[in-house]
Amino acid sequence: MTTEDARVLLHLLPAEIGPGLSDAELDAVEARFGFGFSADHRVFLAAGLPLGSPNWPDWRDGDPDDLADRLARPVEGMLFDVEHNGFWHPDWSPRPTDAAEALKVARAECANVPPLVPVYGHRYLPGTPGAWGHPVLSVHQTDAILYGNDLSDYVRHEFAGRASSLTAHVTVDFWSYLVEGGPGIDVIAPTPYAPYAVTPQEAVECLRMLAVERLIGRRPSPEQLVEAGLTALLLDVETESLPLLAGLTRSEHERADGLFERVLGELGLADALPVDDTGLPWEAARWELVRWWLGLIVNGHLAPGAGGDLITYEGWGALARPRVLRPLFEATDAHNDWAAVRSGAREHLAAAIVTEAERLLAGPWPPARD
Repeated sequence: MTTEDARVLLHLLPAEIGPGLSDAELDAVEARFGFGFSADHRVFLAAGLPLGSPNWPDWRDGDPDDLADRLARPVEGMLFDVEHNGFWHPDWSPRPTDAAEALKVARAECANVPPLVPVYGHRYLPGTPGAWGHPVLSVHQTDAILYGNDLSDYVRHEFAGRASSLTAHVTVDFWSYLVEGGPGIDVIAPTPYAPYAVTPQEAVECLRMLAVERLIGRRPSPEQLVEAGLTALLLDVETESLPLLAGLTRSEHERADGLFERVLGELGLADALPVDDTGLPWEAARWELVRWWLGLIVNGHLAPGAGGDLITYEGWGALARPRVLRPLFEATDAHNDWAAVRSGAREHLAAAIVTEAERLLAGPWPPARD
């Protein structure tokens, strides 16, 4: 990232931009808090300092205690799950049976891990001095989500609704486990909904929505395609290829995509999917998915936090932050806040996501953007 690249990114932000941090200021921050900015993060902050929102860390005049707390949150959130939810990273030594000792060992293990440095709110870059191109992660306890291939891609996705189609990969092994194999939701993974169809119409709806997901680059798993086919078959949906899809064994899952395509064609769904004909990538498809996810949240087939994360990533961010989705985004952000986790307030905050989902579904669709 060049200084000019960083200035272009800063112009995309709905934020006050203060003077960039000098090399001396950046060095002082690193020395005070005991970490190093990655190379592109350093260039970004040197070009200008985003201000005007508590989500932006103020590395120049911010409260030192607040900055230290932001830096500590990823590890403290992980330790919370060690203590209360049985989490244990596979790279660590065997877990002690005594809870206090386990927490002590986990804290010592975390001391050797590259820190996560806050970029905006819950979005972080690994702090590895001199390194470029780390993906941006959204981290809440042991729930880690890829939010951009790199800092540039993240800013364009979060604040301008434009993201790269490239697949991002975590570049720090320790944090990679939380994204790729840990207990949290990965927003680019198959939607973690519970099967819900009890009528033929709902079964066909589910098949269609899985097809819409594929349009925007999300890939339903073979298990989901087979399960959706089996559900439709049991509910008396009839097509020539549906029994073949529903009857696939695990060793035959490589055939699932092809049979799913045939089922879509036989049901007349393939020619009735949204088209990509606006300035925002797959705008109509994304609005359909947002509505589907809202319905799954309201009906209890998708956890409110997971559904809110999906809508934040694929709706709020990818649709250029439409005002109508801001209350849902804010409810999701509050649900994920570390203070809420520590205070045990997440159940109440999950209910707020459901309430906002109900409000959105009660209005016209797609809703007015402003």
